[in-house]
Amino acid sequence: MPVPHIRRARPEDERPLRLLDRTAWSYQHAVSPPPGPDDPFFREHAGPADHLVAELDGTLVGYVRLGFPTSLASNSHVRQIRGLVVADAARGNGVGRALVRAAVEEARRRGSRRITLRVLGHNTAARRLYESEGFTVEGVQPEEFLLDGRYVDDVLMGQPLH
Repeated sequence: MPVPHIRRARPEDERPLRLLDRTAWSYQHAVSPPPGPDDPFFREHAGPADHLVAELDGTLVGYVRLGFPTSLASNSHVRQIRGLVVADAARGNGVGRALVRAAVEEARRRGSRRITLRVLGHNTAARRLYESEGFTVEGVQPEEFLLDGRYVDDVLMGQPLH
């Protein structure tokens, strides 16, 4: 099995990341509508420096977006996984796990004390992955989202980094 190569995103990754976002989009993990074909991937508060990407055999197959839970200085010691996507064809190759581990290490490297994330309650595969990597459920917002005609819980998870 090939080992995923994790690296920081570069501006030239815009197009493959935009395509990955469109093809991997699903209510299984997304709360916003599907991205349009011309919607930019990188944004003002989510540029290349905020993304780690995974490659298998030189092909970009996933990414994790790191950000802050709020813009408040009082919780700038916390990083948040604000997106994790793996191409369908690359699932089962350890890409998601490698990206989660890289995000945790990047948060540590940047001096964060905690890392958090939000995951939809029905996304059991992602929840199992996060739990196996040391994240614990810290709260649940029941029926927080109405997605594709179903009410879905928003699960808050986190872990200390010190």
